[in-house]
Amino acid sequence: MRFLLVLAALAPLAAADLRLTLRSRVEAFKGSGVWEQVRVTRTLPTTRTGILICDMWDNHWCTAAARRVDVLAQKMAPLVDQARDAGLQIIHAPSDTMAFYADTPHRKRILSLPLIQPRLNLSLPDLPLPIDDAGGGCDTSADKSYKAWTRQHPAIRIAGNDVVSDKGLEVYSLLEEKGIRNLLVMGVHTNMCVLNRTFAIKQMTRWGVPTILVRDLTDSMYDPQDRPFVTHDQGTELVIEHIEKHWAPTVLSEDLRRALKEAK
Repeated sequence: MRFLLVLAALAPLAAADLRLTLRSRVEAFKGSGVWEQVRVTRTLPTTRTGILICDMWDNHWCTAAARRVDVLAQKMAPLVDQARDAGLQIIHAPSDTMAFYADTPHRKRILSLPLIQPRLNLSLPDLPLPIDDAGGGCDTSADKSYKAWTRQHPAIRIAGNDVVSDKGLEVYSLLEEKGIRNLLVMGVHTNMCVLNRTFAIKQMTRWGVPTILVRDLTDSMYDPQDRPFVTHDQGTELVIEHIEKHWAPTVLSEDLRRALKEAK
């Protein structure tokens, strides 16, 4: 009996699961233009799930965008720590700042992996966004574009087995190497980098990686003076709805936080 107890103590713990409520949208009658919210429950193993943090820079050329990122970073940071403690792989993707991280173990860790070519490259329709961001989307219109960022926002810790990358193939190779089958995406900006970076929603979806947007930990580059002439928050919600229709389901950070707590 004592021998069996010792074996039980030495046996690895079973991987915990995240039970999440995901929101998507369906057009029940094709061509009707009427889309309805649908909620589904999915169970994601912690060891097969990663979090990717997109372009949460330390600064931005658009003053209003920088202010909103400051708020997001404070909200995001404890959730990222909680996810890391639960065993999720954290991927920090602050584009154009890799020189800052060149000598860190978190950058070297992903560079040490062999590159794996994607098995899939799905041909998916890329429909126009519901907002006009052609002018840059900054809602403090006096601001002019320049490279204001040097690193990720310091409020978001990079620790443990985290990695740093801004290249899609590196991220994909990490997912394959570690058997990660689900990717939660948070960060900015929803209508630009979150959709279009090589490591973000569109490309990962085309490569067959199921992605989920954390919809209250994102923000858009949208100026209410542009089409469709709604508030900034409404513009962000329109982009989130677009993603739910055509690219990926979404989840709330509170649901993720609860699932992480229950998975312990």
